[in-house]
Amino acid sequence: MKQNQFERFNLQSHIVDAVQNLGFKKPTEIQERVIPAILNGHSLIGQSQTGTGKTHSYLLPIMEKMNPAKQEVQAIISAPTRELANQIYKEALKIADYFPEEAPIQVRCFIGGTDKQRTIEKLKTQPQLVIGTPGRIKDLVEEQALQVYGATMLVVDEADLMLDMGFIEDVDKFAARMAEKIQMLVFSATIPEKLKPFLKKYMENPKYVQVNPKQATAAKIEHVLIPLRHRNKIQLLHDIAVRYNPYLAIIFTNTKKMADTVADELIAKGLTVGRIHGDLSPRDRKRMMKQINNLDYQFIVATDLAARGIDIEGVSHIINYELPSDLDFYIHRTGRTARAGQSGIAATIYDQSDEDALIRLEKMGVTFRDVDIQNGDWIEIDERNKRKRRKKQASEIDVKAKTMVRKSTKVKPGYKKKHQRETEEFKKRQRRMAKKQK
Repeated sequence: MKQNQFERFNLQSHIVDAVQNLGFKKPTEIQERVIPAILNGHSLIGQSQTGTGKTHSYLLPIMEKMNPAKQEVQAIISAPTRELANQIYKEALKIADYFPEEAPIQVRCFIGGTDKQRTIEKLKTQPQLVIGTPGRIKDLVEEQALQVYGATMLVVDEADLMLDMGFIEDVDKFAARMAEKIQMLVFSATIPEKLKPFLKKYMENPKYVQVNPKQATAAKIEHVLIPLRHRNKIQLLHDIAVRYNPYLAIIFTNTKKMADTVADELIAKGLTVGRIHGDLSPRDRKRMMKQINNLDYQFIVATDLAARGIDIEGVSHIINYELPSDLDFYIHRTGRTARAGQSGIAATIYDQSDEDALIRLEKMGVTFRDVDIQNGDWIEIDERNKRKRRKKQASEIDVKAKTMVRKSTKVKPGYKKKHQRETEEFKKRQRRMAKKQK
């Protein structure tokens, strides 16, 4: 029998069995670097793109370090959204199920939008692993229902999003009540300046792990540009949606108001559309996620902050109705498709005002294909900046020709015509060479 590569981390046999059951055979790059560091007791800051196996990079070593004999909180995993907390909880349960019957561990999930009093009543026995949103964990700690004074491990997942949503203060409040020395594990797409005081407060010389993607986005994503060209944007979006006929597509907008407008318009045109944004009540969000997982919708309209941290399976297409102002979000958005080796399409509707953003994305390594819809069919069109590149190349040849073909210091009859002829000959040679290279 072929050895599972996770065995070399010296994990307990029941955790290796859980890994085997999850279908993991080879650790991802972030798992290779993070798992040994956590097992060795290091605090760390981890940066990696979405879909890299980050969750299991901290779940596996934390579960390894659990002591089933101690019925007290040993580790806390905090996440900015209820959906992300629930996903981490489900993954943790899959591993906990493999613990021996005589030495089980209890994992509990605490999130907002649930009955706090009922939760408090159920906390007569303390779980070993706590997963949840910062506000609810802080409330339970302040009510003295959740006793965290002995907990030595704390995960802050999606820390930059925590900061954006104002949750770092809540994390700080319960972290201050944990054991004197804690192993803090922070995972974040970016490390904003405003996050650094919090990190400095709890972390001395943390290990820093950054997994730079070999490509800006997953290899199997096809990035497509569709010009608006003064057409009705909603109608163009509808035509794109119908033409793609996706298994499941997420349509991204930049604001909650626009998300509602787009969703309402597409529903009016007969499409099955769900929505995810910050104005949904906890009950509505829960119902929406259940319907999405049941594939009740073919399209989901979402905003960046609401959709980040939500893992929706089977997304075949991403459609950017608007480009995000922070282009890192383009990478997060498109990372929702082409997961686990699958392929996917990321389509962007653009206007002339988006040109700077598109150039910056190209510099980040994104390669676009230019297409359009005519009479309901896809057609290939010229690259949006082909003419600009041709002009730039021509002007570069002109400059080079003038510098290479020097004027004679001694003026002879007909020197102007001769110089002009030599310059034209040089330019012709340069154009031929450029054509050959192309």
